[in-house]
Amino acid sequence: MPDLGQQRAAHAWRCVLQECSKEYTNLAKSAPALIMSNGLMPTLAFYKAKNKEHHQALLKHLLEWLKNRFSEIEKADFAATMKFLHSSESANYRRATEETLELLRWIRQFAPAISGDPAEE
Repeated sequence: MPDLGQQRAAHAWRCVLQECSKEYTNLAKSAPALIMSNGLMPTLAFYKAKNKEHHQALLKHLLEWLKNRFSEIEKADFAATMKFLHSSESANYRRATEETLELLRWIRQFAPAISGDPAEE
């Protein structure tokens, strides 16, 4: 059984193989700063409001991971995740934020390798 770090890495790898445009790569690079300055829920809402493929893809990947980590989330969609986040205790909100940031660490490492981003060479 893989440890949590390996599970995050495997999920991140599957994510970047599904969607890894330069826009997705850039969005993933900026996501941790957006979460740290605005919070997890506002960041997820921002991605949901954007009608661009790379925003929707990153949102989907983050929601899938949160559903994987929190059995209380009914399904890996925006409404169910937001319901869980706004109704849970602050410890769960912090844990969800930390999980999201840890997953993004992997996505940020893998995405430039797949998209061919020259800034990472």
